[in-house]
Amino acid sequence: MVPIKYIYSYRHIWEIAYPILISLIMEQLVGMTDTAFLGRVGEVELGASAIAGVYYMVLHMIGFGFSVGAQIIIARRNGEKEFKETGNVFYHGIFFLLALCLGIILISELVSPWIMSAIVSSEHIRTAALDYVRFRLPGLLFAYMTAMFRSFYIGTVQTKTLSLNSVIMVVSNVVFNWILIFGKGDIPALGIKGAAIGSTLAELVSLMFFVIYTPHKTDCRKYGLNCFEKFSYKKLKDILSVSVWTMILNVVSLSTWLIFFVSIEHLGERSLAVSNIVRSIAGLLWMVMMAFASTCSSLVSNLIGSGHPELVQTLVRRVLKISYGVTAVMILLVVCFPEMFIRIYTDLPDLIAESKPALMVLCASYVVTVPANVFFQSVAGTGNTRISFFLEMISLIFYMAYCFLVINLLKSSIAVCWTSEIAYGLPMMILSYLYLASGRWRGKAV
Repeated sequence: MVPIKYIYSYRHIWEIAYPILISLIMEQLVGMTDTAFLGRVGEVELGASAIAGVYYMVLHMIGFGFSVGAQIIIARRNGEKEFKETGNVFYHGIFFLLALCLGIILISELVSPWIMSAIVSSEHIRTAALDYVRFRLPGLLFAYMTAMFRSFYIGTVQTKTLSLNSVIMVVSNVVFNWILIFGKGDIPALGIKGAAIGSTLAELVSLMFFVIYTPHKTDCRKYGLNCFEKFSYKKLKDILSVSVWTMILNVVSLSTWLIFFVSIEHLGERSLAVSNIVRSIAGLLWMVMMAFASTCSSLVSNLIGSGHPELVQTLVRRVLKISYGVTAVMILLVVCFPEMFIRIYTDLPDLIAESKPALMVLCASYVVTVPANVFFQSVAGTGNTRISFFLEMISLIFYMAYCFLVINLLKSSIAVCWTSEIAYGLPMMILSYLYLASGRWRGKAV
């Protein structure tokens, strides 16, 4: 008979997931703020922020991918009751990401102009995108450090901390963007540069919160956060054996997202602006779904660490039911009031009219993408990130082939182009489910 404490109830899952949900929604509001404000500046700035924003996210996902792998290990150690090891993993991650970030910023400064020239046909959009990237890059340093704090709190199932942090970050971003984009007081209107600087400052505020909060509100002695014993290359190698696959996976996944927007840009500046609006609304729905998927990943790792892998599939089913329920409520709001959401970003009648069909297609795709991501994150939670990488790659091949067909060859409408989300989610859902059902993940050590 399995002890009751190891069986995660619906209530327990919700108590862990909802702070992650709030934090992810709040963080998504950072991007939504940029888009909403820039939509009032002009279509060029709106379109440029789409490409530049995704370009930045590709770089961000390198470090975030590492933190996801570290989170899996932290959760496993937490389940094994090796609490001090969670702090050891945390500090190794901090030092590694610091060095990684400095290298990425330097390389990006050198190659970003060349990359933008190669992928963006509009000179106006290219110039504006480069302005955004140049002033957004310093925020990588703060974002990487913050990602490790998030991994620690999710891995140790102390998720309530994330909500307060995210609220502070969003408020900071709104204030900074409002002042810097439009110009207030003695500060000139900086447009898209102001959006980049404002978001970077908001990332700094978020990091400062964790730095101040953690020593005062977290049991640092229990988790080994009160001191860092010694840097070990072997320890870093062990972390990278899990994290390297999530790093590559996240970069490749976001790179295909960038390719999608670059392809749309060749259809015209209006098409890109419409897709940026849909992307921003999609991001809000995506974060709702990912809150539960991330929770599932952490709880799967904790269950395996506590010696109860037989409960994993029960847990996954429960998380899936809650995820469907909450996501359905959000989708219903978007379907019933599409214009209300679109008007957050623009008040141009043509843009509003063209955005509605694509938004409906996006909402329909979540029938597939909700289970796809819950199953996929569960696979990652087992610690077999190498398998999850290959599952993702297969799904992305389907996705890219479909995008090439409907965008580049058929020159389809924006609504048809967004059916690519289904082409991505369907193979991921099937493959991830089959792997979980096979039980071949049992006995995987991390």
